[in-house]
Amino acid sequence: MKSDLVIEKLSKTYDRTPTGDAAVSNLSLAIASGEFVTLLGPSGCGKTTTLRLIAGYLAPDSGTIAVGGRLMSSARGVVPPEDRGMGMVFQNYAVWPHKTVFENVVFGLKLRKLTRAEARRRVEQALAAMNLSGLEHRYPNELSGGQQQRVALARSLVVEPSVLLLDEPLSNLDAKLRERMRSELKQLQRRTGITFVYVTHDQSEALALSDRVAVLDRGRLQQYGTPREVYTRPANRVVADFMGLVNLIPARVAGAGTVQLGGLSLAIAPPDGTAAGALVDLAVRPECIRLTMDGPASSTLAARVEDRSYLGNLNEYVVALADGVRLRVQAAPDAPDFAVGSEVRLSIDARQCNVFPHTAGGGSPA
Repeated sequence: MKSDLVIEKLSKTYDRTPTGDAAVSNLSLAIASGEFVTLLGPSGCGKTTTLRLIAGYLAPDSGTIAVGGRLMSSARGVVPPEDRGMGMVFQNYAVWPHKTVFENVVFGLKLRKLTRAEARRRVEQALAAMNLSGLEHRYPNELSGGQQQRVALARSLVVEPSVLLLDEPLSNLDAKLRERMRSELKQLQRRTGITFVYVTHDQSEALALSDRVAVLDRGRLQQYGTPREVYTRPANRVVADFMGLVNLIPARVAGAGTVQLGGLSLAIAPPDGTAAGALVDLAVRPECIRLTMDGPASSTLAARVEDRSYLGNLNEYVVALADGVRLRVQAAPDAPDFAVGSEVRLSIDARQCNVFPHTAGGGSPA
């Protein structure tokens, strides 16, 4: 069964919060049926609280949650988790160590009182989808971490949920297994068409998996859009800073549609209402900066290479501008190589930059 998930003006505050700040504040999200949506943000941003509110483990202080037009949660009452038609996969897998793989997966079907034959058919189908066929009689301690995670997925999918909730399910896996499971999750979601709501603090996971990403900070929604939108066109400085590496450089508004960085004029529109001469913060991704040995002074800045790291798929440099501002720069391994101490020229792709109001403590303009 496919259903839209609609969250409207959802808020939740924990009494134990020292400051009294809301864990989730006035959150509104519309998730289309069959979408893969990731709730992304740092620890304490409210993403897991939001997931638990969707699951029905918590009651909101205000606001509503509805699935397919059916009200699931409000301040007046909450439909119990077992009656919401959802599945949930936890960070620690939460598989029962005393039950076999088959017994773990069939558990939810027993609660639904399916016939033994139908339950077995659906369990076998779920195990096959998770590449677990032949492991039915093993116990969790006889499985790898990745296999245990797939058991948890099979147990959630076998009940055919309309929405599958995943709370950082890959965080306990090693890097290679995490990457493989990431690919399997995306394929699984496409194959089943189930709505996935995924929680993580890992930006690369969010970018690789999601149809849309909801970036949260201190309980508030900062931006909701496609992975490309939140990475290349962040709504504010918080999103720009969280979504991967970014250089935040003090600059000055030169006029309508122009920002001045040192002697470099960049054709970028400043924030609305920003007067000429005002300070702004220029957000530039490391991959949007190019280094050369020479270049025209009108379109490049002088810089000095202070550090260089070879990272396999790229070279990363730390360069200092004439006024001491330091920038991180990333280049493909086959790009020209620059030794530490080299005097270089630096150019910036203005089309890939964003400008935000200046934040105190961000430094002086170049």
